[in-house]
Amino acid sequence: MSNHLNELEERIRYTFKNRNLLVQALTHSSYANEHRLDHSRCNERLEFLGDAVLEIVISDFLFHKYDTLSEGDLTKIRASIVCEPTLAYCAADLSLGSYLYLGKGEDATGGRSRNSVVSDALEALIGAVYLDGGFANAKEFIHGFILNDMEHKQLFYDSKTILQEMVQSRQGEALTYEMLKEEGPDHNKSFEVCAKIGAQEIGRGVGRTKKAAEQVAAYNGILKLKKAESNQTAGDICI
Repeated sequence: MSNHLNELEERIRYTFKNRNLLVQALTHSSYANEHRLDHSRCNERLEFLGDAVLEIVISDFLFHKYDTLSEGDLTKIRASIVCEPTLAYCAADLSLGSYLYLGKGEDATGGRSRNSVVSDALEALIGAVYLDGGFANAKEFIHGFILNDMEHKQLFYDSKTILQEMVQSRQGEALTYEMLKEEGPDHNKSFEVCAKIGAQEIGRGVGRTKKAAEQVAAYNGILKLKKAESNQTAGDICI
């Protein structure tokens, strides 16, 4: 267990003084139930705390970064960052799912890659850092692993809407999504979807739901179209 925790501490660039807080942040309720642990030993209370810390740090960041935006616009941006899919995206960058303590059933049914599980664990980890090292360390963690690369995270959150707008602005063929593959039992499905403009595939995505797979496909489609536009612009400059 020690090496397991050391590795995660290296990833998050924070060393806990109280290792029990880190263990608790990684402990899902299914593991606590299976091992007959007191309910306070799972990460739900830390998730509650981490959610509050995350919201104030992000609100402060957005308030100062976008000093001309309205309250409504700031709320929309904040929602795009603290939503489950975006937090799961951030958790995946840390491979957080691989460090979780899950019950056998939750593990067997894909809990380590389930958005709800890993996003909750990320908030619990923020709560643990806050309790162990104070607000400054929690803020540093959030800036380093959640508020980094904001442009891509907002693209990811709004990917289907942004791609639709990009396609419509071209006044060409329609955007559609095509199911390529559906695998696994009902409790642990995996979907593969491609985004297409007319007959041309522009991006693929895999997810635990069709909607999640479409979101990833749209995001990859946006990146492909932006790259093509960038290459075209560079070519025009060279000419």
